[in-house]
Amino acid sequence: MYASGNIPKGAFLLPLTLFLIVLLLPLLRNFMQPSSNTYATTNLETNQTKKCNIFSGDWVPYPQQPYYSNQTCPFILDQLNCIKNGRPDRDFLKLRWKPHECELPPFDATQFLELVRGKSIAFVGDSMGRNQLESLLCLINTVAHPEDITAKHTSYDDIFFRWWFVADYNFTVTTLWSPFLVKFNDSDPSGRAYYSATKLYLDEADEAWSSKIKNFDYVVFSTGQWFFRPLTFYEKGQVVGCQKCQNSTELNYYGYKKAFQTAFRTLRNVEGFKGVAFLVSHSPEHFENGAWNEGGSCNRTKPFSLEERGVYESGDIVKALHEIQVEELNAAREKGLRFGLIDVTDAMVMRADGHPSKFKPGNKKVNDCVHWCLPGAVDTWNEFLLYLMKLEGEKRNNML
Repeated sequence: MYASGNIPKGAFLLPLTLFLIVLLLPLLRNFMQPSSNTYATTNLETNQTKKCNIFSGDWVPYPQQPYYSNQTCPFILDQLNCIKNGRPDRDFLKLRWKPHECELPPFDATQFLELVRGKSIAFVGDSMGRNQLESLLCLINTVAHPEDITAKHTSYDDIFFRWWFVADYNFTVTTLWSPFLVKFNDSDPSGRAYYSATKLYLDEADEAWSSKIKNFDYVVFSTGQWFFRPLTFYEKGQVVGCQKCQNSTELNYYGYKKAFQTAFRTLRNVEGFKGVAFLVSHSPEHFENGAWNEGGSCNRTKPFSLEERGVYESGDIVKALHEIQVEELNAAREKGLRFGLIDVTDAMVMRADGHPSKFKPGNKKVNDCVHWCLPGAVDTWNEFLLYLMKLEGEKRNNML
């Protein structure tokens, strides 16, 4: 033992060091962790979204009638008009998405139109984007009729590029067909040549949208289904890879990832673009007992429950696609894009009952288990859209 008055100089160093560590640890932790407000101007996150994730929930019974019907909306493509095409059940119309921790407000067409008064919105991507667009047209048609003004913009009369105008609100909405978001060369531009490889130029954005979106206030990206095809990847004019080629049936996610990188980089570099972008996450298909070209069908009349989701056969693929989308979206946010995520994946994985299936015109041997009946579950996407647009508006107002 040390005698009193004879304590070594280093005896107090250990307690002092421990005291300083306890005192400074919270400061060090705050310094090393990124602030939640680092991308406050680009990430459409608010205190409200932090408290409630509207994309985490379940489908619950909803006794009220849908917002519209196949008789009241003239914008439904025959392919998606399930009731007109003979679908006998109606239970798929009597469900509503309920977040676990809050309420998702119903779609208010008047509120939406006031929000977009004097503005414009473009849906860019494949037929899933057009599916959502047609839902939106039906929803706002309950208040004000959208007039087809396509002839003022293009001489082509097809469903791939169309414009509508709501005169009472000076609101323009368009669909710009770009199934890969990047430049592509298909042996059949209609996309029906499924078995021949499509050339994807992964470092070049598709001018079908990139040359037109400069002055849009909102741009909604939605794509994914065409990336399951045979593909040949090009960068700098050279072949860098392929998918479903050389006797391989495996998916190659390289093209999917690069396409989003190029699209988001292009949007960021569009001179004068000051709008807000939204990415709709991957919408899952529900073929059972075979692929689409092997007699696969989707005959369910009720959604999967939370417990039944494990039976979904394409879960791993959907998860991989979703992770890529979220990763590239976050990267775009970090680089300055104002970007919101409309995360429909979890909700739509459950809705195996929501597709046209065999209730469509044309070839009855091929079921449609990709697109969504109108009216139906896809109307929820526009409830999500309106919710996020309102949050983005609130964020802008708070910054003024």
